[in-house]
Amino acid sequence: MNVRESHFDQIERWAHFVRENPTQWKKIHTSFVNAIFQKNEKMIQKILKMPKGKEKIIELYHIKNREGYSWLK
Repeated sequence: MNVRESHFDQIERWAHFVRENPTQWKKIHTSFVNAIFQKNEKMIQKILKMPKGKEKIIELYHIKNREGYSWLK
């Protein structure tokens, strides 16, 4: 099984779960998405503590407008 087939299988399992659990899937999905944002925020804070951390964040996220981010000033 290749990566594409594996990904498709995961999508089908999730779609089946959503259909079979209409009241449970939203909470699980919300927790998952929130965990991704929390992990991202922790990583940003870790990078900002590194030497030239702000510059690294600007490069990673291709930030062109520093004025739009108060924490980059």
